[in-house]
Amino acid sequence: MSANCWRAAAERGPAVKSFDIHFDKEGDTMNVLITGAGRREALGYNLVRRCLERGDTVIATVRRPSEALAALWRADPERLHVLTMDIASSESVRAAAADAAKIVPCIDLMINNAVTTSPDCGKEFMQTNLDYIAGVIDVGTVGPLRVIQAWMPLLEKSASALVVNISSEAGSIGACYRTSMIDYAMAKAALNMATMTLHNAFADKPALNILCVHPGWMRTNAGNAEAPLLPYEHAQTLLDLFESKRTDKTGPVFVDYTGKPYPW
Repeated sequence: MSANCWRAAAERGPAVKSFDIHFDKEGDTMNVLITGAGRREALGYNLVRRCLERGDTVIATVRRPSEALAALWRADPERLHVLTMDIASSESVRAAAADAAKIVPCIDLMINNAVTTSPDCGKEFMQTNLDYIAGVIDVGTVGPLRVIQAWMPLLEKSASALVVNISSEAGSIGACYRTSMIDYAMAKAALNMATMTLHNAFADKPALNILCVHPGWMRTNAGNAEAPLLPYEHAQTLLDLFESKRTDKTGPVFVDYTGKPYPW
């Protein structure tokens, strides 16, 4: 059992990139849900690695089997639990939540990381098949809402639960500069609105908080070879950020990976 189910112990430091986080090695571990965790080079998988390294119990979800996750599970079967969950299906999400309730008493940290794009994501507007957009939004926006709704009983059993929706600068209307990626950008903008709506809805729940985060540009595939951030190293930066925001219900809700507010 986590110490929160977990006892919140993080203190926010004055520096934006050096968060003053204190973990008790024997007590302050968490039960963590991470969606979209199957790709070795991507953020979700590396968040799983970092959480396991600090002693958390992790439920990692994937839509299809992942050999990378299977290898992690073989190394730590007591603390890593891999579940199949398709966030485009309410039935699948509810089934996974029921399975999780047999594994952990609560969820202290939920990271909604799973996402999709369409084959036309990089095309300009006039060349884009607009019929793809609804499916991208169903996964990228409605999917996290399905997870939050179905897993809410586990969140509510934590003494201090945090939901993190992984967003993107592409979802910012105020800072928009693109002429393409309309499906992905629309999904992230809608996710930001959903996050703020739930932040308002959770205002009277002192033990439940939510935020959305632009995680920064990472080397998650060959097309991002010039990105400045490495997923494994950056995963720790993000986890420290999350803990600095765990009980902050009055600060900015959409932030970048340094903790600074990002334009809606």
